[in-house]
Amino acid sequence: MIQFLDLKKINAPYETALQEKLKLVLENGWYILGNEVKVFESNFANYCGTKHCIGVGNGFDALVLIFKAYIQLGKLQKGDEVIVPANTYIASILAIMQADLIPVLVEPKLETYNINPDLIQEKVSSKTKAILVVHLYGQLAEMEQITTIAIQNNLLVIEDAAQAHGSISDLRKSGNLSNAAAFSFYPGKNLGCLGDGGAVVTNDTELAKVIQSLRNYGSEVKYQNEFIGINSRLDELQAAFLNVKLPSLDDENTIRRTIAKRYLSEIKNDKIILPFWDFSENHVFHLFVIRTQNRNELQQYLLDNGIQTMIHYPIPPHQQKAFSTWNHLSFPITEKIHAEVLSLPISPVMTMDEVDFVVSILNQY
Repeated sequence: MIQFLDLKKINAPYETALQEKLKLVLENGWYILGNEVKVFESNFANYCGTKHCIGVGNGFDALVLIFKAYIQLGKLQKGDEVIVPANTYIASILAIMQADLIPVLVEPKLETYNINPDLIQEKVSSKTKAILVVHLYGQLAEMEQITTIAIQNNLLVIEDAAQAHGSISDLRKSGNLSNAAAFSFYPGKNLGCLGDGGAVVTNDTELAKVIQSLRNYGSEVKYQNEFIGINSRLDELQAAFLNVKLPSLDDENTIRRTIAKRYLSEIKNDKIILPFWDFSENHVFHLFVIRTQNRNELQQYLLDNGIQTMIHYPIPPHQQKAFSTWNHLSFPITEKIHAEVLSLPISPVMTMDEVDFVVSILNQY
């Protein structure tokens, strides 16, 4: 069986270094906001090309904290609207709502699965104050056009870069293409820890200062609380693990792109629609997502032939029970995507023989 994602195999090359980090943290006896977190924050800010990185509990909290910090700074107010792609993972939308802001859904492009910039302007109202861009599946959204729209309408731009660690546009990495960005280090991400973890990156010193406080009960000095904050701190041990894995991220992304190039050039089946990619570094292929009209049949066929796949994601946000007030809405492109997508195995530990097999089985379908 070719697993969709073999995390044990992915982390195996780091085992000795991870064990050493575990021992070091134990010996230091400092488990919350210690030196490993500080080092990782510095390392990841340098990697992204930003002035600041603030380690937090997870990628969802990273988004929520960005919004709440902007509210504290007076750049957002509760009830403001935030434009967001209609086909994103539900966490992006929940984060907007958690900050008492209003999500406004915009259709994606069918080719890239990312928000369609041509449809943003028509959704901008007097209450619109921000655009939450999601680099879905690891491919950067069309940031130049989106940034132009934001400047014209005096909007903040925030990146949900949870799937796009290391994606590059014009020599700038994801996280450094907006006012602020949120990352997740969930174990299955291109840069994943061994538990939950997240970070905010930004060039805005004032914003970074507020987020640093908000993540720690709204406090910078112990027992002195400037804001109504939360408890969302990147764990010292997870930061230590991330410090081990970060130097290999670009090399692992290169392997993902190599596999993606093979899929794109060698899968030849009229029943399968391949993703769009211009072969630049704007995609890190957190996921390689195909479309087919007979998804369940194809998924079962692949499983019967020893290939595990996943569906990201089967139900669009506006059709979720949690958003019952949206259930009457129609987003045809989003609905088509959610009905047809299927994610193939892709990871830095996948062998070329396994790629050969996946291609062969798909071409026989």
